[in-house]
Amino acid sequence: MSLDKILGRQDECRRLGACMKRKTAQLVIVYGRRRVGKTFLINEYFDDGFAFKITGAYKQNLAFQLGNFAKEIRRKSGKTCSIPRSWSEAFEYLRDYLESLDTNEKQIVFIDEMPWLDTPRSDFLPAFEWFWNDWGSSRNNLFFIVCGSATSWMSKHLVDNKGGLFNRQTCRLYLKPFTLCETEQYLESIDIHWSRMDIAECYMIVGGIPYYLSLLSSEESFSQNIDRLFFRDKGELWDEFAHLYRTLFARSDNCIKIVEALSTRSGGLTRGEIIERTGLPSNGTMTSMLEDLIASGFIRVSNFYGRKKKDALYQLADYYTAFYFRYIKDNYGKDAHYWSNSIDNPSRRAWLGLTFEQLCKDHIAQIKHKLGISGVLSEESVWYTRGDGELSIPGAQIDLLIERRDRVINLCEMKFSINEYVIDKAYDASLRNKVDSFRRMTQSKASLQLTMITTYGVRANKYSSRIQNQVTLDDLFAF
Repeated sequence: MSLDKILGRQDECRRLGACMKRKTAQLVIVYGRRRVGKTFLINEYFDDGFAFKITGAYKQNLAFQLGNFAKEIRRKSGKTCSIPRSWSEAFEYLRDYLESLDTNEKQIVFIDEMPWLDTPRSDFLPAFEWFWNDWGSSRNNLFFIVCGSATSWMSKHLVDNKGGLFNRQTCRLYLKPFTLCETEQYLESIDIHWSRMDIAECYMIVGGIPYYLSLLSSEESFSQNIDRLFFRDKGELWDEFAHLYRTLFARSDNCIKIVEALSTRSGGLTRGEIIERTGLPSNGTMTSMLEDLIASGFIRVSNFYGRKKKDALYQLADYYTAFYFRYIKDNYGKDAHYWSNSIDNPSRRAWLGLTFEQLCKDHIAQIKHKLGISGVLSEESVWYTRGDGELSIPGAQIDLLIERRDRVINLCEMKFSINEYVIDKAYDASLRNKVDSFRRMTQSKASLQLTMITTYGVRANKYSSRIQNQVTLDDLFAF
């Protein structure tokens, strides 16, 4: 077991350690977005101490996958064996090999990129179910890990399996991207010491995806890194987009249409608006694609305050995808120093403001910690109204509400600024309008608290006293 290179992931390591101590067979499922570090975590935690390991090959047929399986059996057992004719036979090979090992020692088996092994008409999943239920689950020393980046496949066939693997998993590890705090720690570990403003902007481009962060160089400035990765000819991430979606989603072309539609409105779209903008039919396939994108962390769904969940708002949640549509798709190859040259571009400032809202929503736990309500049950939502002419209530929108069990609602305003944010007369009127419209349209009896989430805080002036709570960028870097 090697933990020296594992940054963050303390909870995942703790849970793996707890499973290792159990004296029963363990079936551990590890899933999450591609490039998030699943394989790295398992390899480093177990220090390659596997009794058997196989990795699925992308877009390869059954014969190729079975051939690789046989090669690994030969390497581990030191014995010759023919290529199995089916997955049922392949798992028989694995059973015979594992039975030849010392039963007093843990036997760790790792199948990586399992979704890629499940090729059409291969009967991989029924064979694996039979192997586990008939033999594996009774082996008290067997520690079986399955992993995959196709989160929708992992969720449907393993996590939410209603067949032979129902309730058979002993541990599910969903790896999320790094938080801002973990991103800062990772960058420092590779000798990159940037300001928190630069780290936050970097996060707004690549998110907390370890692989993307690993491509950054300590010898270049933040802007130079972005130019090299995205805008220089044949940069490391210039063609990542197509590969990313193609390897994750069976209906990748239609999934791309959905995220492209969402990229045009940062505030998000309803299901009906997505259908209207993409031209895709409103059927079970659309539902399945939305569920796949949500499960994979590419889009998030937010409920409207006071409405049924079917009226939910879908928003693009993957930073890299949003950055691709806004800057890379139409700008690649035009200016190798595009990011460095656009530092004072008003469009870039506007993008920072919109993406900062997403950054805040991805750090709700840190916001609640700053507000001192980490232990209070709460629910996040969005709210807007077109207003009511008869009641003289103007339209208003609130992008983040935290409704608390203690009958308090935090009405959160998220503002990006390179200095302290200044509330002027016009914005003060806007805030008063939002509070009044929300109160009158919802008839809420809860206590309403205006909460400002900014980069450097709110400058004290005659309008700032209306703000009851403040959260800054530094607070988002907590734990």
